[in-house]
Amino acid sequence: MNFVVLGAGAWGTAFALHLNRAGHAVTLVPRRAEHAGALVTDRENKEYLPGLALPASLQVTADLRSVLARAEVILLACPAQVLRATSRQVREALPAAGRPRLVLSLAKGLELGTHLRPSEVIANVLPELPVGSLTGPTNAEEVAQGRPAAMVLAAHPVGVAMQEVQTSISGATLRIYTSHDLAGVEFGGCLKNIYAIAAGCCDGLKLGDNTKAALLTRALAEMVRVGTALGAQPETFYGLSGFGDLVATCYGGWSRNRDFGQQIGAGANARDLLSHRKTVVEGYETTKSFAGLCVEKGIDAPILREVYAILAEGKKPAAALAALMTRELKRETTGATARG
Repeated sequence: MNFVVLGAGAWGTAFALHLNRAGHAVTLVPRRAEHAGALVTDRENKEYLPGLALPASLQVTADLRSVLARAEVILLACPAQVLRATSRQVREALPAAGRPRLVLSLAKGLELGTHLRPSEVIANVLPELPVGSLTGPTNAEEVAQGRPAAMVLAAHPVGVAMQEVQTSISGATLRIYTSHDLAGVEFGGCLKNIYAIAAGCCDGLKLGDNTKAALLTRALAEMVRVGTALGAQPETFYGLSGFGDLVATCYGGWSRNRDFGQQIGAGANARDLLSHRKTVVEGYETTKSFAGLCVEKGIDAPILREVYAILAEGKKPAAALAALMTRELKRETTGATARG
């Protein structure tokens, strides 16, 4: 298959390397022309994924219009908050006769203001094209190196293209599962970033394994409750895009969201941390979007609410923990019936 990966951060670059290794025609399209020039000259993404060579067979260009003419699958590897602008770039550059078989998001976040999931944002801009999401517990560097991993693919409408893309992307180092629950797959990928910030706060406060295990257990129950209230299937959250991604992101030393939370737990200010970052912490804006959505829909999400208070209202992580620990005592429940 002919793949175009739009966005050359760590994840976009890593996925392009995987597709290239699988023998596909792949073009990596950085969002900045100067970045494309640097990749062509250096044959290495020194800015976002240093130390890994870009093979000559992996095409790199800033000319989106020329590559979209033959693209069968477009992967949008950009932060959630610029996904709409990136989709508009695709719409403007797509030839009149060009119709890719599938447009997939690699983003994990809700759009601020609209509360739309990544695939909904794409569909809003490109209503005539099949859209979907590819997500799961995947660290960019490990995928780029060819270490074994698994992901889940969901699309709308469900059709032959989804199965063909599943087969094309899968191989010895990356196994792709499919799901018909596009909403659940995307909500899981979004929510886990919020709870990874909370897990990082636990690490920054040096609270230990007991605290973190309790947090993740209740976070999973909260993911199921929030997701099902928004129309997702509960079983989806026990899969790769839910539990799998939650564990990887909350424990991975590479996790930007966990590291961000750890620094906040240790006393740093969220806005100061963001002002000095080159890479995006998806959970920061996603927390704001989900907090608004939960208020709008009347969904009880105490962990999410406390993370929002830390990030948006300046609440101390220790005070947020105390608020969670001293709530009304309850019987333990799991799944869609879980209540904090």
